[in-house]
Amino acid sequence: MNYRKDIDGLRAIAVLPVVFFHLGWGAPGGYVGVDVFFVISGFLIGSIVIREIENGTFTLLRFWERRVRRILPALTVVVIATAIAGIVWMIPSHLE
Repeated sequence: MNYRKDIDGLRAIAVLPVVFFHLGWGAPGGYVGVDVFFVISGFLIGSIVIREIENGTFTLLRFWERRVRRILPALTVVVIATAIAGIVWMIPSHLE
């Protein structure tokens, strides 16, 4: 599948209700944004898997390798930043 700007735009729009909900800006439908984001992501991942199966190039190991390469860097940054913020701003009894 070629890169599609329209789908990236839809994903960005789907994230907005979630962000507005967490900021308290009167967006009660934050969960809808999560659902739409997951549906679009599932479409993209499913399309890639189907194409690879049809081409005979799909392997589960390669699928998970791509997932880990995409998600692990951001996860690492978030976990480290959260740990540092917790140490800086929380009192010791809350860290237990």
